[in-house]
Amino acid sequence: MLKNKKVLLFDVDGTLIESVGVWNQVDQELIRRLGGTPPEEHAVQLQRDAKLREFAGEADAYIAYCRFLGRQCGSAMSPEDIHTLRYDIAQDFLIHKVDYKPRAEEALRLFKEHGFHMAIATTTRRKNLEVYCTLNPNIRSKAPFPEYFDPIYSREDVREIKPNPEVYLKVMHHFGVEPAACLVFEDSLIGIEAAHRAGMEAVAMYDPYSDGEREDINRLAAYTFADYGALLAAARRELGD
Repeated sequence: MLKNKKVLLFDVDGTLIESVGVWNQVDQELIRRLGGTPPEEHAVQLQRDAKLREFAGEADAYIAYCRFLGRQCGSAMSPEDIHTLRYDIAQDFLIHKVDYKPRAEEALRLFKEHGFHMAIATTTRRKNLEVYCTLNPNIRSKAPFPEYFDPIYSREDVREIKPNPEVYLKVMHHFGVEPAACLVFEDSLIGIEAAHRAGMEAVAMYDPYSDGEREDINRLAAYTFADYGALLAAARRELGD
């Protein structure tokens, strides 16, 4: 898994941190405020994933997603105003509820000690990453992003979101390495697909919110782990710790 690897690329939501469920709750509340009746949490996620995939080629997939929600709920609000409302709702969740997945910070410390370069390659928005970096006490107390990751690429750093591989290719070019020197950590099918298209091996970290795509994730991923405890055990065997 780690042999001949120099650069470790991490997705954020659902991979490093427990946040996918948070965004499902945010979107449920957003639908309520737009005058709609929100579906159950898993259905909200499936709808969001499908629409973001559909809108991946647009200038801003999340604005397009908010336009879709507005039309679905019969709201007169503009897509831009719906987008603003979505992030207003999200702030309390992002600051106080989001946390690392169990033992994820331990894995980051191990990789840092062994000299791997680590980068964040996500389509999460920069302002969300800034919340995690500056306001979220869970993340800051365990493994502050700026101390472990450089570069940190967000939605604003690419033209197209995953499954387009642009964000992963950007990291590769930053370090001047070939795909074979990179290892991607992802939780979702679109992330695994992006890594596959970039020619990079991918580690699938289990997240229950991706269970609907589990068969395809396992087919495309080079390695799969149920949690960071299992990843740590495998990594320590390879690294001789």
